[in-house]
Amino acid sequence: MLFREDIEKREIEMLDPKACKSAFSKGRAFDEPKDEVRTEFQRDRDRIIHSKSFRRLMHKTQVFLAPEGDHFRTRLTHTLEVSQIARTIARALNYNEDLTEAIALGHDLGHTPFGHNGEEVLNKIHPGGFKHNVQSLRVVDVLEGSHHRVGSGMNLTMEVRDGIVHHTGSKNPFTLEGQIVHLADRIAYINHDIDDALRSGVIRFEDLPDSSIELFGASHRSRINSLVIDVIKNSEGKEKICQSPAFKSEMDNLRKFMFTNVYKNVRVKRDEDLDKVETVIKSLYEYYLENPNLLPAELKEISEKDGVAEAVKDYIAGMTDRFALSTYTDIFVPKGWK
Repeated sequence: MLFREDIEKREIEMLDPKACKSAFSKGRAFDEPKDEVRTEFQRDRDRIIHSKSFRRLMHKTQVFLAPEGDHFRTRLTHTLEVSQIARTIARALNYNEDLTEAIALGHDLGHTPFGHNGEEVLNKIHPGGFKHNVQSLRVVDVLEGSHHRVGSGMNLTMEVRDGIVHHTGSKNPFTLEGQIVHLADRIAYINHDIDDALRSGVIRFEDLPDSSIELFGASHRSRINSLVIDVIKNSEGKEKICQSPAFKSEMDNLRKFMFTNVYKNVRVKRDEDLDKVETVIKSLYEYYLENPNLLPAELKEISEKDGVAEAVKDYIAGMTDRFALSTYTDIFVPKGWK
């Protein structure tokens, strides 16, 4: 039988010297007894997987609003693909796979319904703005957790919390494992969004930049494999996780192509759909601001502590697409029209 101390010792002996070791974690905000068999990072991963916020990701939009078909990505499948890519890189570099997985699984817990379009609406109407990575940290710090740790959220380790909040943006996570997730997130979403866009007919294979096909390969599998191998080869022995200049430049080029041809394509985001997203989120936000007594009990406590606007933002950001739509319908659509 392997106990936690055995796994910690194995990490120290076998992982790369630059890898983050669970025995040397910066710890949690609230001290807890150690687990008998799991390391601190394994416990963090398990808490995220068993959280309500993680389960709700299956009904949150990735890119396509209300897609017709069963095979389009959701926020949950995106998260799982990021985790797979990140674990592959971490294992090849001999870094801490448990820490990498925990960060990857938790990085998008704060995403709004209706993808980045929902995020843009909340960012416009909420005082102080809204960023999904900051909200993801708030989810694990405040909104999720066991009843015996009121106010402490999931009480995750500093390494996982840092990786979650810095998975996007200009500031790098302080662990190499967090930096792996930062790159794996971009590799995953660019490639699976290409796959979904091709399947839906929004773009054709012939539309993809020739330079990207030449460098990364022609298939979904070869593109991801090429990008992953490039990260591994260019990060080995270094103090940061990075791509080769050629691959970074071409991935930026491919990202620009996706913004022009997919993310802002009217077939993906029709004006009437975007108007609907704004109407639903803005209406719900204003409604609960005026009626905070109708918030769920746990959010009433947040309201008393952090203010009504913060609690309303937390409630709406946590909604799934279908729950936001059904709640809007229940409140604003006359019953005879349903």
